[in-house]
Amino acid sequence: MPTAKRPSLVVLMTAIVVVLIGLCLAAGGGWLIALGGSPYYICTGIALILTGILLFRARAAALWVYTVILLGTLLWAIWEAGVDFWPLVPRGDVLVLIGIWLLTPWVSRRLYGGSLAPRMALLGTLILSFAVLGASLARSPHDKDGTLAMTNAPAGGTEPLASQPKGDWQAYGGSGFGDRYAPLDQITPANVGRLKVAWTFRTGDMRGPNDPVETTMEVTPIKANHMVYLCSPHQIVFALDAGTGTLKWKFDPHVQDSPAFQHLTCRGVSYHETKPGAVTASGQPAPQDCPRRIFLGTNTGGLYALNADTGAPCESFGTHGRVDLNVNMPYAEPGFYEVTSPPVAAEKILIVGGSVIDNWSTKEPSGVIRGYDVYTGALVWAWDAGNPNHNEIPKEGQTYTPASPNSWSVSSADEKLGLVYVPLGEPDPDEWGGDRSAQQEQFDSSLVALEIATGKLRWMFQNVHHDLWDMDFPSQPSLVDVNTAQGMVPAVYIPAKTGNIFVLDRRDGKLIVPAPEKPVPQGAAPGDHLSPTQPFSELSFRPRAPLDGAMMWGTTPFDQLACRIEFHRLRYQGPFTPPSTQGTLVYPGNLGMFEWGGVAVDPVRQIIVANPMSVPFVSTLIPRGRKNPSIPPASMKPGQEEGTQPMFGTPFGVTLNAFMSPIGVPCMQPPWGFIAGLDLKTNKIVWQHPVGTTRDSSPLPVAMRIGMPMLGGPMVTAGGVAFLTSTADYFIRAFDVGSGRQLWEDRLPAGGQSTPMTYSEGGRQFVVTADGGHGSFGTKLGDYIIAYALPQGK
Repeated sequence: MPTAKRPSLVVLMTAIVVVLIGLCLAAGGGWLIALGGSPYYICTGIALILTGILLFRARAAALWVYTVILLGTLLWAIWEAGVDFWPLVPRGDVLVLIGIWLLTPWVSRRLYGGSLAPRMALLGTLILSFAVLGASLARSPHDKDGTLAMTNAPAGGTEPLASQPKGDWQAYGGSGFGDRYAPLDQITPANVGRLKVAWTFRTGDMRGPNDPVETTMEVTPIKANHMVYLCSPHQIVFALDAGTGTLKWKFDPHVQDSPAFQHLTCRGVSYHETKPGAVTASGQPAPQDCPRRIFLGTNTGGLYALNADTGAPCESFGTHGRVDLNVNMPYAEPGFYEVTSPPVAAEKILIVGGSVIDNWSTKEPSGVIRGYDVYTGALVWAWDAGNPNHNEIPKEGQTYTPASPNSWSVSSADEKLGLVYVPLGEPDPDEWGGDRSAQQEQFDSSLVALEIATGKLRWMFQNVHHDLWDMDFPSQPSLVDVNTAQGMVPAVYIPAKTGNIFVLDRRDGKLIVPAPEKPVPQGAAPGDHLSPTQPFSELSFRPRAPLDGAMMWGTTPFDQLACRIEFHRLRYQGPFTPPSTQGTLVYPGNLGMFEWGGVAVDPVRQIIVANPMSVPFVSTLIPRGRKNPSIPPASMKPGQEEGTQPMFGTPFGVTLNAFMSPIGVPCMQPPWGFIAGLDLKTNKIVWQHPVGTTRDSSPLPVAMRIGMPMLGGPMVTAGGVAFLTSTADYFIRAFDVGSGRQLWEDRLPAGGQSTPMTYSEGGRQFVVTADGGHGSFGTKLGDYIIAYALPQGK
């Protein structure tokens, strides 16, 4: 064997780094093999150690060994991930950089016992690696191309609520149908690229020192009678001139900063206009003090009616314009019951749900749904899922059922059928349900159709049986008349966190698209139980294959290896793997593939635009003990969402976290978020594309399309353009509804975790977005309302 040469200082330092990297990969790789994972890391670690030893001896053979490492890594990466840019990057980024360094004169020319051959072999392998990476950039394998028909559907789809002026957006979802559609066509794929900011309004309402992390600006403004109405996180209502964005009035309910709040959110306000000859729910002539009303719910359980023209409280409603929603509410402590979504304002009845504190205790407020006289604020009916007599109104000294399923999201209404469609969550606490009553279980994570006039149950559909994953119905149902083999059918499309979209006849709740029951994993935590099956809709964005180790991600081989180790340590058997003390991987995660943003429906063309996303979560049950006491310590505030969720009254607490690498990137490989187009005539996904870039998540200001997590929903117009702002990068984007091709984007000053809306005023079509960020989502906070329009005179 040739005599060893003394390496230069540069080669020596390189050798030390390579050996240390090899030791890390070999040690972690050995742990991974013990857990049943890939042997790649231990093999590569050993080979790197050998490379380092050869570098210590200043031998050119180190380059041959490293060439084998790099070529093997490339072949392994393609075998595991295909020619897909983002999964390829962490498998080779560090190794490629080391390979480039080894070829520099400071290293390669200080090695002995070799010729040009090992350098050329390593250079060729590096060129091949870059060629594969370049090919992966040419096209994402996650793009699904297709074209939706942009002509009216056969037999003609219908636009809802013809009584609403064409240029208005009078409810959170555009109309009571929750379709997020506007019959406006001034903005088209041909001219959307010329959109400019028409006006900007700033609310001045920012997160205070005692506000929760979950302080968000999720509002979708509404437009009626030449005014735009919106609310800010502290539930301050603003009325703006629809043409200029000038403030006309504001109303402040004085919701103070409080650490007791788990959420500080106002998704919107509701609008009601008195018709000629209108009467109250009791048959009396409607009062005339507020011919046009704005309704607001607050974090403190207040329900306000305001004069839409002036902002003054409507004296005819409740007590000086306010109704106390805490009446007959059990455990009515500050922050335990919060109205975060706008109520449904039907002709005579105002339907109100609310959010209850998550995972604090079994002693929580009721999820009761209530119907109030839209004019007087008198309670007309109640529907309490936890009470066998659903419509019983408590007498003095009595309360509604504690911890019954609640509706924190937005409901929809079909006044022609006389029904309101209410999405429900699960009884609290979320992750252990051994003590839930049969009555609570009956309506757990369901959609219920209630009679608007009486609150009586017409039908129900359950999305998850015995929900232990917080997989409730988070989205507003979308109502649309669809063409089927049986003719035109009034349908409801209701997206779920699981990625399923359930399609039901809204008259009777019968499935239009099949959703067969399929077996799911078993093995509940002590004292709990599981449903043997769950419904799986045939219209769904849920992952078609379970996660495996090859899908784990990171920015380098090191955090990718850590994610693979953690994946194999967790309990995971596919969808609906039950919570456990071992730690359960929940995929799709608790955040859901769909959230409160819902989907956008073009009822005329029979098209849906959706923005599904998924980031896995980890759910770990914590038995009672010193770190998880049975009663809350004095220092523990109910509003906290960080750390262990106590779930007092059950045998366990729970920790809930996104499944992230040690440096804070998702452990599951991207893309995490898409925009997609569905054909309602076939109930098929026609096109789908990753949406969102690294611009605001990377240390470098580089906007590479990756498919980002998002919160919020899309909006669609008769002009054939869809708008979206909800991604974790700060952009508003416009898409061609027919193909999903991005047409235009503009930079936002803060996170746009909201749903845009559109209206016309003075002959111009405006697109409005609320950009205030989202505290727990980690986007930049702000207080912006921005309106876009085409330049005038062009």
